[in-house]
Parts: sequence; structure tokens; C-alpha cells
Amino acid sequence: MELRQLRYFVTVAQQGSFTRAARLLHLTQPGVSSQIRQLERELGHRLLDRSGRTVRLTPAGEAVLPHARAALASAAAVRSTAQEFDGLRRGHVRLGMVAGAALTPPSALGTFPGLATTLAAFRQEHPCVDFSLTEDTTARMLSALRDGRLDLAVLGLPTPASGREGDDGWSSLAGLALHTVLEVPLVAACAVDHPLAEGAGTDSGVGTGAGPSGGSGDTTPDPDPDPDPDRSALPPGALPPGALPVSPLPVSPLPVSALPVSALAGHPLVSTPRGTGLRTALERALTEAGVEPAVGVEAAAPPQLAELAAHGLGVAVLPDPGPLPGLRVRPLVGPVPRVRIALAWPTGQPCTAPTAALVAHLRQAYPGPSAAQAPAGTAAPSAMCSSPAAPSRTSRSSGK
Repeated sequence: MELRQLRYFVTVAQQGSFTRAARLLHLTQPGVSSQIRQLERELGHRLLDRSGRTVRLTPAGEAVLPHARAALASAAAVRSTAQEFDGLRRGHVRLGMVAGAALTPPSALGTFPGLATTLAAFRQEHPCVDFSLTEDTTARMLSALRDGRLDLAVLGLPTPASGREGDDGWSSLAGLALHTVLEVPLVAACAVDHPLAEGAGTDSGVGTGAGPSGGSGDTTPDPDPDPDPDRSALPPGALPPGALPVSPLPVSPLPVSALPVSALAGHPLVSTPRGTGLRTALERALTEAGVEPAVGVEAAAPPQLAELAAHGLGVAVLPDPGPLPGLRVRPLVGPVPRVRIALAWPTGQPCTAPTAALVAHLRQAYPGPSAAQAPAGTAAPSAMCSSPAAPSRTSRSSGK
């Protein structure tokens, strides 16, 4: 069976005439008839009834026709996809992003670029690939990915959430491939005069000033007030009486500045709307701590949450916002709520060439924790764009 035989058969069925079909195919009528008879012999059934003035489909021909059309369409798609990969001359990618998603780490880390920078670099390599950028909640983007309204999305997910069976993340991740970019803990941020600001380890991003061992931070060594004149007489390697070794291990600052999640009970909270990964992570941590959620103010993105908290509208639970005037930040414990930022795209159907190329580009720009484990020369994702989920703890992000 050859594709040209299927094409001849479909054309004759559409035209109802060998003569008209041959004219459209720029072939002779006997040549078209001969190829279709060869197809019928291979299949063991007559596909066309030639007894009347108009050629009609036999019952077998009616059954075969949709499959013949599908085979021709698939062959055309294969040809088109291969042509698009040849320099990606054209294409369009529908990309969804959580509000405020920048995928930008603190400046001190500087491990990867922002999303706009990464997309600009991709556009330089593929100038004829266009984008549609949509900002929405994670829940709505998950629905858009499943419905085919988005090709790729940057999501904020509660952790753990991989889409694998038995995962206690969102069940709606089934059918999606994930590539985790980073995973960050959430902190509590409130105004400096808020009751929960007491004992805060940071004020506008400034630490407590404690040194590595939990002291005042003055690292200047104290002079020996009473040198031992007999020290030189001790055996080599011996310590003078009363001189004990001091442990160099640092003291964790969490007992000073950490805030139990249960302490949020009774305080109005500021968070993102329902359907966001940040809100889901917060509510999951509150439930685990036995606290009823009491979100009084909602905002679209973490920068807005921090500003609202600094003005006294409640306690914001968000990724560490960094230095902000009038804001105190305390890490949360018992449990530590976390959010994951991940790239997601549908599985089970081929990606377009531009989408597959963008997925490969983004995975290279944001390698996540798997980069250190991946062997050198690992191939880029195929047109199916499949990728396992991999958690990361790299940096801060919007966490929606």
C-alpha cells in the first residue's frame, strides 16, 4: 500500500469520476484506475463501484475512506513538522504564566536569567516564532493545557506535586509533563507594629546581627587578659588547665526568628486567590497545623501581598520578598509551607515544532536539580515533549 494509491482513491471518491480525478492529479485516467485496482487487490475488497455513470463507494470503500484521509493528513503533518524543524521558519506558541512570574533568583545567586530575557534569547534564534502570553491562575491554566488552549505554562504548585500516582499534590496534574524550575519556602510578613513581628529575625531584610555562633556578630578576638607564664612549659600539644576546645558549629537562628504556622490562628491573612499554588500551599499548612484559614485580603501577585502587609492589612504568607520598608519577615515552621515553580505541557499528543523548541530552550535556561545528575550530551526533548518532574530548592519566585 502506498500513499499515492490512497490519494488517488480519496480524489476519485470526492470527484465521483476517474476522469475528473485524473485531471486534478495531472495523470492519465488509466494510470489512476490501475493504481486503485492494485490497492483493491491488496486489501481484498472492491472500494469503488464503477457500474454506473458516477463512481460510487462500496460499503468497504465507505469504511476505508476515513482512514485513508487520516493517513494522508498524518503524512502531511509529518512533512510540515519536519519543515518547521528546519530552522523553525514559522510558528506560534501559547504560553501561560502565573501572575508576577519572573523566574528570577536573588541577585546574590544570579544562577539564571529572568523569563523575559530567556524568551528574548529564544526569539533571536527563531525570529519567526510568535508568542501569545497569558497571565492567569494555576488552576485555570491547568484546564487550558488540558483543553488545548495553551501549549506551555509556568505554574505555581503546592509541594509535593508531580502528577504521579499516589502524589498528594493536585490530581489535575495527571496527563501533564512537568519540569521543576525551583522550590521555595513561604515566610510570614507583617507590619513592624504587628503582634507577630515580635522576635522577628528580619526587618526590611536586615538580619538580627547575630554572628555565626549566635553572638553579637563582633568577630574581633578578645585579647588574653591573663597570659599563662607557665604555658611554654607544657608538653607539646597539651592544653593549659581550664582551656577547653570551643565548638565552631553555628547556632541555627530559627529558634529566635521562626514562627509556628499555628501562631497565625486568629490573625487576618493576606494571600493570593483560590486556585493558585501559593494559596493551596498555605491552606494545606494551616490545616496540618490545625488552624482554620482566615484570608481577609487577596491580591494577584506576591509583591502586592508584601505591600498590603506592610500597610497593616494582615499577615502575608509568601516567598521571601526581600528588603521592604516597614515589613518584618519571619520564617514559618511546623510545617514549612513550600511552593514549586514548574514548566508544564500536555503529554500523549505531539507538540508543535515551535513548542518543542521552546521547551528545550527553557529547560536549558532553567535546568533545575536534575542538571547535576544528567549525563553530558543528554538529548533535547522529542516532539512529544516528555519530561519527568524534578523538585528543586533554588530560589525565590512568585509561587502562584
